[in-house]
Amino acid sequence: MDSTQDKAADADLANATSRPAMTAEKRVDWMQTFGLREMGVFYALLILVVVLSITTAMLGRANYLSVLNVMNVLYQSSLIGFMAVAMTVILISGNFDLSVASVAALSAAVFVGSANAMGLGGAFVMAMGTAIIAGVVNGSIVQFLGINAFIVTLGSLTAIRGLVLIYTDGASLTIKDPAVEQALRVFESNRVDVGIALTVLAVLLLVLGIVKLVRAGGLRPSSLGLLLSGAAIMAFAFAAGFEVMVKKPVIYLALFTTAVWFVLRFTSVGRRIYAVGGNPEAARLSGINVTQYKLMAFVFCSATAGFAGILFAARLRSMNPTGLQGAELTVIAAAILGGTSLFGGAGSVVKTVGGALVLYSLTNGFNILNLGANYQGLIEGVVVVAAAAIYTVGGRGAGKGK
Repeated sequence: MDSTQDKAADADLANATSRPAMTAEKRVDWMQTFGLREMGVFYALLILVVVLSITTAMLGRANYLSVLNVMNVLYQSSLIGFMAVAMTVILISGNFDLSVASVAALSAAVFVGSANAMGLGGAFVMAMGTAIIAGVVNGSIVQFLGINAFIVTLGSLTAIRGLVLIYTDGASLTIKDPAVEQALRVFESNRVDVGIALTVLAVLLLVLGIVKLVRAGGLRPSSLGLLLSGAAIMAFAFAAGFEVMVKKPVIYLALFTTAVWFVLRFTSVGRRIYAVGGNPEAARLSGINVTQYKLMAFVFCSATAGFAGILFAARLRSMNPTGLQGAELTVIAAAILGGTSLFGGAGSVVKTVGGALVLYSLTNGFNILNLGANYQGLIEGVVVVAAAAIYTVGGRGAGKGK
């Protein structure tokens, strides 16, 4: 019976999305595709990189566009990137989770606290299990008791942070086993040369762009995007001498983001997540178990935060009870910069990663320019508000255009 309902729901969703797609193929709206609402975060990142590069060059500071600095920005943004991608999924589903950073901190504390006695495998299971339980509790309270997600996760943010203090007894935890410490270095800190992989990816994107161009009989947004992406990646690989050393968390984030993007874009699970966030009642009438998918989003978000916490602990080989405090605001800011709707039903994990890169490009640039932390907070806050305003105004304009 459930299988029949699932098939019917998939058919309804497919029919609802196929007609607009067919129309879009016939009439390409270039202004909408490359407008601020769709591509604003990438324009912001491009402008930011150009401005910081020119400024640092004029002031005689370190080269902002050096391969080493670019890789450093990617590495710095990787932990927030993980949590921001998961935050995007839960926002798309129509919910909210303020406790991600606290869950990550608790996971990190459990991991460090148990690694010496249980080894990496046991510590990993304990940390991830703790994070998943937090997600189940949050989701169950929201979905079964009907309490607003903002209130629930605001409370769990404080409660879980209290658990971190209780577990650590207010003191820093440190991994003392040399074998475990070395294994964590291999897991988190080792560098991998991805120069050849980037070159292959660039060639693949260029070929796909050309194929789409030929099949469409003219330039389309999809083919132009593939060509520009391929050309940019190839140019970067060439500038680096086809030797690009990145730390493993950057690779983990790339693989994770690609997997989540694929699920959201090409699978029935992804279509249902968008459906339950955009119009829960319509999704329910289509046979979708709305409660199940919203609960799954909470668990997924907390599990991802748990993995990010493990990476954080592996990076420092220790855990301070105040670690990652306030990081949830950066996570939400990255999702907002990426154009994810706070009301559900709309969002892109790729653009969310772009939002995280904008934030950490700002931070990195401020550090190179020796600007104080006060200025950083002010400018980052203005950027987030400006992005929200652009997306809101752009959404109203698109609505009027329709």
